[in-house]
Amino acid sequence: MAEPDERALPFLRVNDRQSKPRQRGVTEIRGPYYTPMGKRYLQDLLETMGAYVDGFKFGGGSFALMPGRVVKELIELCHAHDVLVSTGGFIEHVLTQGPDAVDRYIRACKELGFDIVEISSGFISLPTDDWLRLVEKVQAAGLRAKPEVGIQFGAGGASTAAELEVEGTRDPGWPIIQARRFLDAGAYMVMIESEGITENVQTWRTDVVAGIVGALGLEQVMFEAADSEVFGWYVKNYGPEVNLFVDHSQIVELESLRSGIWGTKSLWGRIFTYKR
Repeated sequence: MAEPDERALPFLRVNDRQSKPRQRGVTEIRGPYYTPMGKRYLQDLLETMGAYVDGFKFGGGSFALMPGRVVKELIELCHAHDVLVSTGGFIEHVLTQGPDAVDRYIRACKELGFDIVEISSGFISLPTDDWLRLVEKVQAAGLRAKPEVGIQFGAGGASTAAELEVEGTRDPGWPIIQARRFLDAGAYMVMIESEGITENVQTWRTDVVAGIVGALGLEQVMFEAADSEVFGWYVKNYGPEVNLFVDHSQIVELESLRSGIWGTKSLWGRIFTYKR
């Protein structure tokens, strides 16, 4: 986080947070998808709140539509602020085009300067052993593999709650089993898909979150929480050191909760850390 002498009001206490590179309380933000994002916008964001941003994720394969030089500029700007850059789950689209396309995709990600390749399968059905082979292939290329697991089949693309209800959900124990295998294989971290848990559901599946945290802990999992009510709930129930993925527009609100300087009625003045 920003050093005390760098903050505008250094005499005010804020919650203790690890400095980057963090292993706890990691925040990944969404880059271009719902809105475009160029280097001037990103530079403003990182100059003001870069101390609290650990990861930057391209949504929906957005980088595949952008000029290569622009993608490199955005990635280099992130690196200048000690921010890791993720592909997002675009590999799902690449997988439909065959093994050669996957190999070329991973090489291209390395050449563009990406740090993390997210490996998701919300829309497709992929055997766990094949998933593990992708983890190994990504790591062999010198990149960090970040598999995404969840309980909802057909997750992604802003599917409606009714559509997802028809698809049904997996047993909550299955993503835990998968995540353990991925982490044992050396995956950097596991992303937990929000759909079926806190997104597009009639009732939040807080039992699933508790099961994941109980089985895997907090350090090696990241929860999708691109809604203020959702990330507020995570901070309230699991503390400021839970790893979260939010939209770039939410970084100030989230860090205000983590640091304990502001909050909603149910959170204001209630989030603390204790360090000796």
